[in-house]
Amino acid sequence: MFFICAPVYTQTEIKRPLRTVNQNEQKQSAGSRNAAALTALSIPGIDKELTLHYIQQYSSPGGIAWLNAVIRRGSPYIPFIREEVRRRNLPEELIYLPVIESGFLSTAVSKSGAAGLWQFMKNSMGPFDMKVTTWVDERMDFWKSTGGALRKLEENYTYFGDWPLALAAYNYGLGGVNRVIKNTGIKDYWELCNRKELRTETIHYVPKLLAVSYILSNPRRFGVDLWPEDPQWTRVPVGVSVDLDLLAAEAGVEAEALRISNRELRYNVTPPDGNYHLKVSAEAAPRIQAALEQKDRKLIKNYVYTIRSGDTLSALSFHYGVSAELIRNANPGIRPQFLKIGEQILIPALKEVAPYQKAPGEKSAFEGTHLVQKGETLWALALLYNVDPEVLAEANGMGLNDTLREGRTLKTPIRQGGVNSE
Repeated sequence: MFFICAPVYTQTEIKRPLRTVNQNEQKQSAGSRNAAALTALSIPGIDKELTLHYIQQYSSPGGIAWLNAVIRRGSPYIPFIREEVRRRNLPEELIYLPVIESGFLSTAVSKSGAAGLWQFMKNSMGPFDMKVTTWVDERMDFWKSTGGALRKLEENYTYFGDWPLALAAYNYGLGGVNRVIKNTGIKDYWELCNRKELRTETIHYVPKLLAVSYILSNPRRFGVDLWPEDPQWTRVPVGVSVDLDLLAAEAGVEAEALRISNRELRYNVTPPDGNYHLKVSAEAAPRIQAALEQKDRKLIKNYVYTIRSGDTLSALSFHYGVSAELIRNANPGIRPQFLKIGEQILIPALKEVAPYQKAPGEKSAFEGTHLVQKGETLWALALLYNVDPEVLAEANGMGLNDTLREGRTLKTPIRQGGVNSE
């Protein structure tokens, strides 16, 4: 989970009961809600003491200001999520789970490495058609991650037959919740919370969601500006690698709108394999398609570099901040070991860099050395020196899977914060 707005209680603190909220306070707080309204949500627990505490917390002036900011940030995604939740006939409260998970920040990354609106870990995204590559981190794809998260929640509910437990499992893991149930013999989220059997974050997780859902289900009562955009997203096959800014300019659409809907792109450039589907509004789709069909227009930025004496693909890769593989992909037929002086090659412009000018006598990027120890491989050394394994092999005139001879000296980058082995 990425965000925690309200204070986090320690295990010691949570054992001390919260102040009892009497009926008069319930009527006065949270916009004069009544008992009937407190039972309006699909998931049980709106009347629990900790939920009432978070209703008060989130409905404070600061809490409402924060919720308004989060809803504005999530505005492009909320209608899509709402449609998916309703299509699957799931509880409406799930629409607002990204408020708790990521604050509706599609690029959010937690300390533990969870990413995206729904905070997927790399080791949990596999079954849900998401991948992380050089080009994309699909945990930040609002379309795929929403489908994956709702499917995961459905599976949790099918397993437990109970929404509070299904949500607890989304936060703690199905295995973690199942172990607690087996150890205690209790299959009731709220009773497990009362007995402090779940971890503190999970005890607060469902009450937070219910509190946020209650407030956002009554926006006028609480002064929440819940009027999200409704762009009616569609997906357009790209077919080639394109730069979003160039495509936006050619199609006459806002570049930021394209970036917002395709946050999974690491470099603001679609992958070169051509299998990517760009997510765009239905209104903008015809213009995007028309721009993509203009074969004579270049929609990707490249540096054009003329090979000079002494140039190597590894040095160019190091300078321009792209892998040797990407340079080879941009230049079919190029032979890294036999670069021709005067030959012009394309280098993908994934970031702004100064032109590469190798001065006479300049050392290459591989200024260090490494004495090979028994059992070492190029793969392991690539990790050690934080370099592409193919670049390391090329710099030493080797194939990637060649066997390293113990005692051989390899050219390597200088390790930061330390010295190379000799």
